Formats: sequence, structure tokens, C-alpha cells
Amino acid sequence: MRTLVLNAGYEPLAVVSFKRALVLVMNGKAAILAADPAHPVWGSTRSWDRPSVIVLRRYVRVPNGRAVPVSRRGVLRRDGNRCAYCGSSATTIDHVLPRSRGGKDSWENLVACCLKCNNLKGDRTPEEMSWSLRITPKAPYGSSWLVRGIERTQPQWEEYLAAAA
Repeated sequence: MRTLVLNAGYEPLAVVSFKRALVLVMNGKAAILAADPAHPVWGSTRSWDRPSVIVLRRYVRVPNGRAVPVSRRGVLRRDGNRCAYCGSSATTIDHVLPRSRGGKDSWENLVACCLKCNNLKGDRTPEEMSWSLRITPKAPYGSSWLVRGIERTQPQWEEYLAAAA
């Protein structure tokens, strides 16, 4: 079970194990915002709520100037695992302007793509294929993109992630 950690400004900072979160709470460094009542943590003398979202008592600043690094997983997540050309399920990524023609590995040049469209497009541009992009590729933003492990969210986290977006 994983726990979402927020700073005092309710911005997502990290995803940690429930054990690490419980230690922070027990040491007075964090407070529990949401817990999993169906699965308490049992000790030798008592039980504690299993934290699913905690907030740190002291403010920890999230750096604004940090750029989100480009990755295959990130491109697929940004595009909702949907092909930018046909809208079907995407398993690969595609360079809009092929690398052989000077296309870079950047958020603005990479899109999620299904294997069929990727093989059909090959070393051509969408214009040469008379295709149009369903989305405009751009770099993602927001603190939730900078937090490792947040790709696999839990239902209890939704309201805290929505507030940070």
C-alpha cells in the first residue's frame, strides 16, 4: 500500500510506503488526511489507521522551474495511452518530425501511437500521409508530473491531485 505525501501547501511531493508515512505521523512530522479504515496497522498493544494521504506539518517548497523529463512512459501518460493519429490504444511513441529529418526527442515532437499507425507512417511526416494529429503535443506541467509513482493513483488521492492541477 502506498501513501501520497503533500506539503503544507497541499502540493504532491512524493509517494511513499505506508510504513514510512506512519513513522512520519508518529514522530509528529505529518498528519493523516485520508486513511484506509478497512486495513488498520496492528501493533503489539494497539492499532493505527493506515494512511493513504498525509500532509507534512512544515512547508516544503516544490521547485517551479524544474522541467519534466521526456520519457516513453510520460508521453503515453500525457496522451492517455491513445494513438495521436487514429485514437486506438497506443503502445509505442512516434516522432512527428522523424529523427532522420532532424526531429528531436522533445515533448513537442513525440506522440503516443499504435503499432499499425507507427508502421504505416514510417519515415514520413503526418502532412505527407495526409494525416492530422488528434492532439497538440506539448510539455506537461504541474507538480503531479514531477512526483515519482503518481502514475498509478489510488481513489483516495483524486481530490488532492485535482486541487494541485
